[in-house]
Amino acid sequence: MARFRTHLTPQQIQRYTASSAWPNRLLTDFFDDAAVATPDKTAVIDSRGAITYGELAAQAARCAHGLLALGLRAGDVMALQLPNWKEFLILHLAATRIGVVSSLITPGSRDRELGHMLKLSDARLLVIPDQFRGHDYRAMAARLRGELPGLQQVMVVGQPAAENEMAWDAFMATPWERGQAPRALTELRPDANDVTEIVFTSGATGEPKGVMHTSNTIVAPQLALAASLHLTRDDVIHIASTIGHQTGFLNGVRLPIQLGSTVVLQDVWNPEQLMEWIAQHRITVSSGSATFLLDMLRAKNLAQCDVSPLRIFRCGGGPIPRALLLEAREKLPHAAIHCGWGQTENAVVTLTRIGDPDEKLLNTDGRAQPGMEVRVVDDQGQLLAPGKEGRLQCRGPFMFVGYAKQEALTRENFDGEWFDTGDLATLDAEGYVRITGRLKDIIIRGGENIPVKYVEDILYEDARVQDAAIVAMPDPRLGERACAFVICRDGCTLDMKALQAFLAGRGVAKVYWPERLELVDALPRTANGKIRKADLRARLAQETLAATVNT
Repeated sequence: MARFRTHLTPQQIQRYTASSAWPNRLLTDFFDDAAVATPDKTAVIDSRGAITYGELAAQAARCAHGLLALGLRAGDVMALQLPNWKEFLILHLAATRIGVVSSLITPGSRDRELGHMLKLSDARLLVIPDQFRGHDYRAMAARLRGELPGLQQVMVVGQPAAENEMAWDAFMATPWERGQAPRALTELRPDANDVTEIVFTSGATGEPKGVMHTSNTIVAPQLALAASLHLTRDDVIHIASTIGHQTGFLNGVRLPIQLGSTVVLQDVWNPEQLMEWIAQHRITVSSGSATFLLDMLRAKNLAQCDVSPLRIFRCGGGPIPRALLLEAREKLPHAAIHCGWGQTENAVVTLTRIGDPDEKLLNTDGRAQPGMEVRVVDDQGQLLAPGKEGRLQCRGPFMFVGYAKQEALTRENFDGEWFDTGDLATLDAEGYVRITGRLKDIIIRGGENIPVKYVEDILYEDARVQDAAIVAMPDPRLGERACAFVICRDGCTLDMKALQAFLAGRGVAKVYWPERLELVDALPRTANGKIRKADLRARLAQETLAATVNT
């Protein structure tokens, strides 16, 4: 059984089961249906080839027996730090079948974040590539293993493994099932309300939090998404967002398998390649942040490729300019652009729908998905009238079941069953939400959350830094980038190269590094000494506006 304590209650289980929001089906149930019905259908296409549902079923079964042979049992944790490769799906299906928890870690995470995630999840197995985008994952794992006594195995996808590692190819070549007792894998089926996933989110404060989901809480939102956008097994789904985080995982792993459709995994984002793949693989559905959509519209080969198969692009992960949506209509006339809002804790909560009027499609983040509820309240928790800005809260069957080993933090974020999202929003009379800002101190760079306090805390470890503040600066492509305002200690100085070297030495993921450094003598503060980050953001926004006017 899962070792993690959750805030799931019997009342919730009864209510959401009775309403059919929770079907009590595992991902492997949907997968088995597809593998039996269409064994020769292509299940996954990645940068290295393709695999059918029948082949995927055989490999996932062998992998499940292999995990059992390694000693993994229900409730144990397997950490996956893999790019968008088919091995991720094989491992997750195998783990799901025997009740092993999949802990998702993005390929961009480095020593500091990776060590924290492995400790928090008590991972027994870590699966990594040997190399990806120039980074040596084996060396990183070797540096950390001495600090992780619970980590029993490291499995490497790629080159032959070292003596204290296990090679994926050798693991999969071993007929583990022949050495197993005759007990069928189906007898190991976990409960749909057991924890099946831990995924890490960049919070406003401190280190990444481990968000726990059950099979029911991540099956439910994908069923709703498919119904809202009329998705079927005939769709070909593309994802370039890392499947090591919730957006990519739900849309590139869970959704295609629940539908029995084909998924095209892109491990390195390249809009020109996507244009070619839309024509080649007849991709019908894609999703990502506004940055992905912008890059698609700027793709050099857009006019030369047949992109007519693409019928839906679901956009989220940050503000979406109205002008971008209008441009998409012109350049991708066959594709409907649907905006939505959600979080790692709750998947896609609001979404625009097929048939919505332009007023809603262009100016809102959609309305609540079936089964979910949203409301906007003031600082005292009182409901606000339509159109009034306030704190956005939500509740329903998509909600996570707690932060791993942080029960107090879980309770702090709930008002009864209402989850305080940390976002500011308005809600119109028809129930359509418009995200207007954030209470949390987070920068969203191309759909990737940057945990500001986490990075600031690390900056204070630099002996040259006396005070620091990281704020968002506007960026036309990524939406926001991070700018660090730093006061140096007497006799010290700092430049961008030195700052980057320091963060690299601390094992901070590159995506979290500030991309601009401003050395200042003082920082604006409130009467009680708090840094006035709004003033710093306003300064950067004014500079951006002035530069735009001058050009």
